[in-house]
Amino acid sequence: MKGIILAGGTGSRLYPNTLATSKQLLPVYDKPMIYYPLSVLMLAGIREILIISTAEDLPRFQRLFGSGEELGLCFSYQVQLKPEGIAQAFLLAEEFIAGESVSLILGDNIFYGSSLRSLLQNCVTHDHGGIIFGYQVHNPSRYGVIDFDEAFKVRGVVEKPENPPSSFAITGLYFYDHQVVSIAKNLKPSKRGELEITDVNQIYLEKGQLQVKLFEKGFAWLDTGTHDALHKASSYVQTIQERQGIQIACIEELAFINGWISLEQLESLAVKYQASEYGLYLKAFVKEAGSLTFSF
Repeated sequence: MKGIILAGGTGSRLYPNTLATSKQLLPVYDKPMIYYPLSVLMLAGIREILIISTAEDLPRFQRLFGSGEELGLCFSYQVQLKPEGIAQAFLLAEEFIAGESVSLILGDNIFYGSSLRSLLQNCVTHDHGGIIFGYQVHNPSRYGVIDFDEAFKVRGVVEKPENPPSSFAITGLYFYDHQVVSIAKNLKPSKRGELEITDVNQIYLEKGQLQVKLFEKGFAWLDTGTHDALHKASSYVQTIQERQGIQIACIEELAFINGWISLEQLESLAVKYQASEYGLYLKAFVKEAGSLTFSF
């Protein structure tokens, strides 16, 4: 399975912070925002990753990640000249997807939970149809929303409804089989002039090929599209890291745990962060790695 991070758009809701840089490069506490969605794909075991962004911002991501080789990954990059809906990503990525299954994650979404790795890896092994995730929220009208019948069976998905049929929002993480490109090609723009991911999900649902998984209590899904949300996400990450002594979305650590890089390579990566808290964490991890038992 391949992975896509959609990191385009102007980030206008975060002006003036995003006037000179990509939203997905803003810090969420101690690391760039894009580290968080990238870590989700890495937890799923996905190594071939396409980053889609604007012509102006794409070189910044290339400077940050390069080829991905030092993390045991393979990065590709694709320009999005004009944002025309989430589903546009599959048209831009057609050559990259090359008939395989794919996971798409939005570049401003953060996921965290103790059993996230196993949940994601189960999705990767599913090679027929689509999988989306529902998360209970207080303001569902801001999102795509899952419509359940009386037996709590999914009967539809609705984009930003004025009168939400449920409180379960669809998160910015999706898994699809090879059909997704042809489905996206046949979409018509919505009233907003966009190719809606909700329409993709509805088509899979009508085919009887859409799974909807609900995140259990204890999982965190954070969207960082506004100043308030960005601040809350940073505070959340800071609190978890300081209380538990871990790093959320430490991509070098994940690369080592996945067996994609050696301990020596990890140590070399730690050095470049020097005396930052991130670097000190990695150096301590390298020192203790020989005696660690990983239980993700």
